[in-house]
Amino acid sequence: MLELLILVALAFPILSIAAFLLAIGARARMDALELRLAALERQGAPATDATRPAAEAARPARPQPTMAPPQTPAHAVPPSPAPVGPPAAPPPVATPPSITFEERFGTRWVVWVGGLALALGGFFLVRYSIEQDLIGPAVRVVLGGLLAAALIAAGEWTRRTERLTGLANLPTAHIPGILTAAGTAVAYATVYAAYALYGFVDAALAFVLLGVVALATLAASLLHGPALAALGLIGAEVTPVLVSSDRPNYWALYVFLAVVTAASFALARARLWRWLAVTTIVFGVCWTFAGIGDVRVPSLGAHAFHAVAGFALSALLIVAGLLYGPPAERGRIDGVSSGALAGYVFAVSVVVIGWHHDPLALAVLALLVLAAVAIAWHTDAAAPAVPAIAALAVLVMVAWAVQPVTEHLIVPGGPTAGAIAEPAPAYTGAHLVLGALFALVFGATGFAAQGRSERALVALLWAAAGALGPLAILCAMYYRVAGWERSIPFAGLALLLAALFAAATEALARRPPRPGGVAGQAIFACGAIAALALAMTFALQRGWLTVALSLMVPGIAWIAAQRPLPMLRWSAAAVAALVVARIGWEPRIVGADVGTTPIFNWLLYGYGLPALAFWTGGHLLRSRADDVPARVVDAVAILFTVLLAVLEIRHFMNNGDVYAAQTGLAEIGMQVSVGLAMTIGLEWLRGRTHSVVHDVGALVMAALSLAGIVFGLGLAKNPIFVPVVADGLIFNVILLAYGIPAVLATVLALIARTTRPMAYRAMAAVTSVGLALYYLSLEVARFYHGPSVVGQASEAEQYTYSVVWLTFGVVLLLVGIVLGSKPARLASAAVVLLTVAKVFVIDMAGISGVWRAFSFIGLGLVLVGIGYLYQRLLFPRRAVASAPT
Repeated sequence: MLELLILVALAFPILSIAAFLLAIGARARMDALELRLAALERQGAPATDATRPAAEAARPARPQPTMAPPQTPAHAVPPSPAPVGPPAAPPPVATPPSITFEERFGTRWVVWVGGLALALGGFFLVRYSIEQDLIGPAVRVVLGGLLAAALIAAGEWTRRTERLTGLANLPTAHIPGILTAAGTAVAYATVYAAYALYGFVDAALAFVLLGVVALATLAASLLHGPALAALGLIGAEVTPVLVSSDRPNYWALYVFLAVVTAASFALARARLWRWLAVTTIVFGVCWTFAGIGDVRVPSLGAHAFHAVAGFALSALLIVAGLLYGPPAERGRIDGVSSGALAGYVFAVSVVVIGWHHDPLALAVLALLVLAAVAIAWHTDAAAPAVPAIAALAVLVMVAWAVQPVTEHLIVPGGPTAGAIAEPAPAYTGAHLVLGALFALVFGATGFAAQGRSERALVALLWAAAGALGPLAILCAMYYRVAGWERSIPFAGLALLLAALFAAATEALARRPPRPGGVAGQAIFACGAIAALALAMTFALQRGWLTVALSLMVPGIAWIAAQRPLPMLRWSAAAVAALVVARIGWEPRIVGADVGTTPIFNWLLYGYGLPALAFWTGGHLLRSRADDVPARVVDAVAILFTVLLAVLEIRHFMNNGDVYAAQTGLAEIGMQVSVGLAMTIGLEWLRGRTHSVVHDVGALVMAALSLAGIVFGLGLAKNPIFVPVVADGLIFNVILLAYGIPAVLATVLALIARTTRPMAYRAMAAVTSVGLALYYLSLEVARFYHGPSVVGQASEAEQYTYSVVWLTFGVVLLLVGIVLGSKPARLASAAVVLLTVAKVFVIDMAGISGVWRAFSFIGLGLVLVGIGYLYQRLLFPRRAVASAPT
């Protein structure tokens, strides 16, 4: 009784607020009428638009029911032209008054908060009665139901009152909708309390009651707006979570969800609420996961029914241009239509994978895929669903392909045949037939759809599904049956697919120009090249997959040169990136089967052929435009060339083990020499292509080579710190590590004379001089100490160092004079100064006798000779001018 009194007490403020709002509305309309009558009395003219009060004139006019502009009748007399004179000023345009904070607060915010307060008040009232034990559970449930009914009735009464008083168009919060939403929320809570708290109703009845409340809320949203529709949909979708049992009934669940989906789709179609349709689809797809792994009760049929029902309702009410769906414009794509079809095909794909490819699930998947393709064929609005559904079909085939192949584990029974039960072999025939069906459907419709639509994107989507779908399905079936081993039958299927794609390309080329025709030709041509690459992969060994993929790049580039389409250029770049990812997974290409033969092993085929293919593809792409795809392919070509050289050196120096932990002086010297040679080649190439990739590649290779020289040859493997054995007197590891790099660094310095800044050229010159001087010094040590190189230097050895260094300095000076190279002459001066310092510091203290004399005499003669060269060859006039007269 106390709660009833509380409810009555709460009702009075609510009714007072409603009456106050109605009185304000009536007063405003009365004031407007009085102003209009006063204006009519003053002007003595009938009420027109010009005599209306400003507030009423500023109110926006109600839209006309027709979408077309009014037509002038044929018999109407045209108006007389206005007299010539000064032009009349245009009438002022009435701007809608801005909404103030006070108006927004009083007409919207308080109403929204009030509706929330009403719902919470009902909940708190029930909670209070429970905590105080004021009334029994039955009375609590009844009072909750009465409160819900009162709020819903109040919402309907205020809605009708608004229409009668003319307040329905005021820009305020919708009070009837707020009241109705609060009532439905209380109704949800009441039914749930009767079920979960008190046990007055069982799970089945509570499920039905909550469903009735949800559906009634959706129906009421036709009158009260989208907020109530959202509440009804959420309540309906959450109902199965609130009401559960130990033995679930999935048929009851999915029949209920089908009813809710139908109601939501019908409401979304009637009001064109796209958000409601999308939300319903998302909920429907998510409910597919409910109990998908539950083995307590059989539910495959129910899950399949849920996916089919949602798909059918989408086709009936949501897909634009189909049956009762919204009208669609030809060639226009609709995301909701496509998403609805693809969403429920995704749902049934989940069922197929979750139920381990049960035949019933596979049959439902085939049915929905065929239906979706047929729907997209009928209306262009659903065209994006085709590639999405093709991807889902491929996903199902891949999930089947990667499952353990049990038939390979079965061995013949032998003598024990019949005594021991043998497991039944896995049946692959259904999947092979299904895969062939999918490939045929996507390929045939993808080709037939070319030229049907007025929009190029539609044709592009069909062509993508028609080319990529069959290729991916063929790969999945090949992996399942052949397991990456050679398979001539699958190679034949790939060749057949390549022939069909090539025929499709030529057939499209002969057709009259249509939107998307060029794109379709390019896609099917790429499909033909990809099928040829697969044929090579299936017929040859596993390592040829990398080669086959790389050979696609020049093929795609050639097609892009014949049919310029940006997508083709990006496809070539994507394939190149895919090959890079492939070698990142296993740099040896074929694992441990690389072979032990130097040079002519799988590294040469696995890196050399792709490098050649990428160089060709980059050249073809660059001939049209030096854009991002061309640069990507050029960069991959450089990468494969570098990796080929590096891995071949590793293979040669470590007896075929490219993963060997040790690295010797000879290997580092060879790597540095290859790096310098590639730098020289890229410098030469960038001068002809002017490509930024070749420019950056040359700089990167130069930096890596310099790092190898400094840290590898100069520190880590320096013969002074790490003992080495130089067998030959001339042709030995010293020549390999220091002599050849010195020559290559010299060539690089000469090439960069006119193309690189002075700092680059100076660094190259210093590096070449340093390597040459160190090589000569080590050769002197090898001459005196034998293969061990390092040892205590004798007086003759010290004198030899001075002679060799001076000779080298003179040679550098002569080279600088002949070539007119100032860096070479400066390097000569540096070597000479170094020799002078050695003679005066080391030779004077370390050697004695005739060797000390020879050292200083030789140094003096060389220095005089150098002065003579400078005076006679470099600066002769200056010398003559300064001579005494």
